[in-house]
Amino acid sequence: MSATLVAQGLAGGYGHRTLFDSVDLTVAAGDVVGLVGANGAGKSTLLRLLAGVDEPQAGTVALAPADGFVGWLPQEHERVVGESVVDYIARRTGCTAATKDMDAAAAALGDPTLAAPGTDPADVYSTALERWLASGAADLDERLPVVLADLGLALGEDPGDTMMTALSGGQAARVGLAALLLSRFDIALLDEPTNDLDLDGIERLETFVRGLRGGAVVVSHDREFLARSVTRVLELDLAQGTNRVFGGGYDAYLEERATVRRQQREKYDEFADKKADLVARARTQREWSSQGVRNAMKKAPDNDKIRRKASVESSEKQAQKVRQMESRIARLDEVDEPRKEWQLEFTIGAAPRSSSVVATLSSAVFRQGNFQLGPVSLQINAGERIGITGPNGAGKSTLLRGLLGTQSPDEGSASLGASVQIGEIDQARALLAGSQALALAFEALVPSMAAAEVRTLLAKFGLKADHVTRPVDELSPGERTRAGLALLQARGINLLVLDEPTNHLDLPAIEQLEQALESYEGTLLLVTHDRRMLATVQTDRHWKVEAGQVVEV
Repeated sequence: MSATLVAQGLAGGYGHRTLFDSVDLTVAAGDVVGLVGANGAGKSTLLRLLAGVDEPQAGTVALAPADGFVGWLPQEHERVVGESVVDYIARRTGCTAATKDMDAAAAALGDPTLAAPGTDPADVYSTALERWLASGAADLDERLPVVLADLGLALGEDPGDTMMTALSGGQAARVGLAALLLSRFDIALLDEPTNDLDLDGIERLETFVRGLRGGAVVVSHDREFLARSVTRVLELDLAQGTNRVFGGGYDAYLEERATVRRQQREKYDEFADKKADLVARARTQREWSSQGVRNAMKKAPDNDKIRRKASVESSEKQAQKVRQMESRIARLDEVDEPRKEWQLEFTIGAAPRSSSVVATLSSAVFRQGNFQLGPVSLQINAGERIGITGPNGAGKSTLLRGLLGTQSPDEGSASLGASVQIGEIDQARALLAGSQALALAFEALVPSMAAAEVRTLLAKFGLKADHVTRPVDELSPGERTRAGLALLQARGINLLVLDEPTNHLDLPAIEQLEQALESYEGTLLLVTHDRRMLATVQTDRHWKVEAGQVVEV
């Protein structure tokens, strides 16, 4: 039996800051709710409240039945030292916690002194056993190798011997997907589940989410995944300080949101125009009244009582009209002006044109452990825009390192053209890293910029005073990505390399990046699994990297 999650009047934030309030949401079997909003709007915070991990500032979260199985899978694939793949999956599926509770209940059943005061050990054990069975812990050991093999994760004979810390980012993402596929949650709360997944992994995730027997709330930056998966959308609007549930799928949400925002703007403009007209008329009436009194005082002789009386009556009538106009202004229903959303507006700094041949590989072979890329021969010419796709582990990042000269070939040759100025957003966001404050790390990479200019630029990318003084490693992945985009604007480049640039960016920032790429005239290498970005960004060539080979398609 599936569960229903009901949130009423929910408010959340951190410290004394409230990010959202009055959130009402019901998630029942078959519901897939897409949770959207700008970075910082509180999406992850809301998931934590729904999962019961944190307490809300106000409101309630209820589950029916109360023992429903809620699974929260956070954004980061946390690598706990000493934790194996098997242990990781057992923890992420909730099997570890369910097993621990059942073992404790079984011990209390055998020794009543271990039972909590006022509880019946038999009832506690029965409840724990039901939850253990519902979690899928009973047959997890049998199901796990099958799913890992189906996902192409060759981790040796015993996945229990493979540590999570030994996996690549792509492998860790696949293990995270395996945990989700093996889970048996009544309500699944998924925070950026598409991060680091390749196209095959995303399609498997879509199939899983659409086939859930229970409900789900999903945070994702992948627009195509949202369009194919969600049944409703909950938008946390940071700029307006509002939230709203939109019926229908993601594309229907985009259309309805555009309509709502247009109507809000039209309603405000109508109010503002009407108020401005009344204020102008009141001002005119006031001026006429004042002018009339002055003229009467100048022209009327002291003994002309009739004219003086007429003038006084006329000015009183004008004053009455002013009061009536002011009363009409006061009776207007106030309409708040829609606040302008913060937008990531940037351009990509251009450098003088490079040599006509940007980079070449000639029968180049790159080896890394048991993996080999190549032999591969190719040439990139100035101004070419190349899209690169392929499954995780196929060699895309190795190919980029070889082209950029940061990894030398074990066989063959590689060369980088003259006057090539590289701007890169790498998959690990490693260009900005370490314990140094963000502002200082940025200044070191762009020494031509003054400290004040650096802070002004970073502020344009939503990185304010509390960000620039923090160590880079303490920034969120999204904040590091925005800092990397700021570098692209600060430095003149003619070869732009983007390796999964949409990871950790919110939807408005992704759209702004696509617009910036439209006007960029240099050479572009774009590695992405974002299907809408692949369709939106114009490219001249498409390389597919698979099984250590590069094929032009």
